Amino acid sequence: MPLARRLTLGDATALGLGSMIGAGVFSVWAPAVGVAGSGLLIALVIAAIVAYCNATASSQLAAVHPVAGGTYAYARAEIGPWWGFVAGWSFVIGKIASCAAMAMTFAAYAAPDGWRVPVAVAAVVALAVVNCLGVTRTALVTRILVVCSLLGLAVVVAVGLGTASAASPVPLPDATAYGVLQGAGLLFFAFAGYARIATLGEEVVDPARTIPRAILLALGGAVIVYLLVAVTVLLTLGGGAAVSTAPLADVLSSTGWAALTPIVRITASAASLGALLALLTGIGRTTLAMAREKDLPSFFAKVDERRQVPRRAEILIAVIVVAIVLVADLRDAIGFSSFGVLLYYLIANAAAFRQQGSARRHPRALQVVGALGCLLLVNSLPVLASIVGTAVVLIGVLARMIRLRLTR
Repeated sequence: MPLARRLTLGDATALGLGSMIGAGVFSVWAPAVGVAGSGLLIALVIAAIVAYCNATASSQLAAVHPVAGGTYAYARAEIGPWWGFVAGWSFVIGKIASCAAMAMTFAAYAAPDGWRVPVAVAAVVALAVVNCLGVTRTALVTRILVVCSLLGLAVVVAVGLGTASAASPVPLPDATAYGVLQGAGLLFFAFAGYARIATLGEEVVDPARTIPRAILLALGGAVIVYLLVAVTVLLTLGGGAAVSTAPLADVLSSTGWAALTPIVRITASAASLGALLALLTGIGRTTLAMAREKDLPSFFAKVDERRQVPRRAEILIAVIVVAIVLVADLRDAIGFSSFGVLLYYLIANAAAFRQQGSARRHPRALQVVGALGCLLLVNSLPVLASIVGTAVVLIGVLARMIRLRLTR
């Protein structure tokens, strides 16, 4: 059964923003400042350029292939089933790690010590239920959470920039080329949400027109927000952000507005929930697409007849995320997620590069820059994240080889 087309341009843009303006804006500054130092803004610009190139590739592909599954489906159609499988598998494993990171960030801001793991698990379960009730409810909840997040961030930026003279920022460490690239790789984690728009291609109204516009609108909005927050953090905290567990709360404290820190906690909680909700939605659709092609068990290819959502896939993803929350570390989850997502977009650029004629909407040079950027950033990530990511990808490839051999 096909999925219903119910999502408008506003819905799709909100889902993209909800994925990008999430836990990353509250958690990524400490590790990014720690490695990029005074080159933080350069790292942010590099991450944004790579994200833009990847976004144009995704939008070009989505306009021609308006189906669920994102680059998994695009790569299968353009460059072959194996490339599609690697893209889909990379997306699923990377974004499952992102879901765990979002849930843990939400709990860190919303729950007291000793209750963070149960609260994180409860958040995953609750949002999985929302997804199972239907995609229009997902879009509505995401809109509300995005508005809350933007209002809270506006308060932080306004107070931080308006009273920066009262702060005493710590001098930033000197930037190195490798540090800037590693910072860009970590910051890319925050920009990757536009992929969720493409994975919803089967549920968007007029996808050839809506998806490209929604991707670019969501990415443009996220870049503006991140630049404003980055400048605020640098002016008020400087190098002190590298050792901060809650940089945006410390922005208010450093400028004499500690009484407003509850706003940051509420905003972080809303943003994390918004990103988690959109992530669960996108992963469920990619799992559905892979199950339809038997790259995952066909049991998960069923669409609920009443709600028209891939309920079995949604439940599977929620169970795995809960398991990761119970054992994972936040920083490791971010590094592993970046590895999977960068590999996913590398294949997206390769698939878009192959498109011909009227399917082409952007120059091939953008796909070349995007692919090279992905390769550069993935090789700058922490070594452990790269090793674990490579191992998990190879496990997936081996499992598919065994399945194909048994089928024959």
